[in-house]
Amino acid sequence: MYPILIQVGGFRLHTYGVLVAVAIFAAWWVGAREARRKGFAPEVVGDLALPVILAGFIGGRLAHVLGWEPELLWRDPLGILAVWRGGLALHGGLLAGFAAALWFCRGRRLSTWALADALAPALILGQGIGRLGCFLSGDSYGRPTELPWAVTFTNPDALAPLGVPLHPVQLYEFTLDLVLFGALWALRKRTSFPGQLFLLYIAGYGLIRLVTEVFRGDRVELAFGLSLLQSSSLALLAVALVAFGRRLAARKAFT
Repeated sequence: MYPILIQVGGFRLHTYGVLVAVAIFAAWWVGAREARRKGFAPEVVGDLALPVILAGFIGGRLAHVLGWEPELLWRDPLGILAVWRGGLALHGGLLAGFAAALWFCRGRRLSTWALADALAPALILGQGIGRLGCFLSGDSYGRPTELPWAVTFTNPDALAPLGVPLHPVQLYEFTLDLVLFGALWALRKRTSFPGQLFLLYIAGYGLIRLVTEVFRGDRVELAFGLSLLQSSSLALLAVALVAFGRRLAARKAFT
């Protein structure tokens, strides 16, 4: 594919980094629009963006290094910072980003669930765009396949194995992310309780990763045929369903 977008002399503009920037901008714009619609001050999303993005990058990169490249810790510590090579574990980024958002909301005395609902469609949209960056750089590549829509990476700068037809698993996830974005966008004005849209996002994303991980070629196997990220996705799904049930029961108790 096209891991390097522009190269002039020793300067390289990595496609992955550009798509991540586009993803952040798109999520910011959609999230700010929804936050304003829900009555939050215009500057809230802008103020929230910096701590969440920083925490998300740190959490995502550390989770990737610990799960896939632990040797960087002693062989190339500065390589931990090289996000332009690819390698951001979304589960780690989400958890760190959620923690930063919770800290922000408590400090500002904002409704955490209401703001989370406003940002849910934006988050999955950004994640989908980010997967295009993974596809173009060969990161998070798929298993070998003989299916007619297989992709074969030939660029030596790509992170995927070269010359092998692979499942375009990044595009599978991109498509499913857009489907989830469409569903959340359609439901955003028809929620029954604060937090509903956000919990649907968490549950939906957990399901998406359970499915797409089946086609991943860089799986880290744990036990019972589950990969590291499938186990994490199951945990996300379980937490979302339990929280959904508790909040729905609490709403009914007060009606």
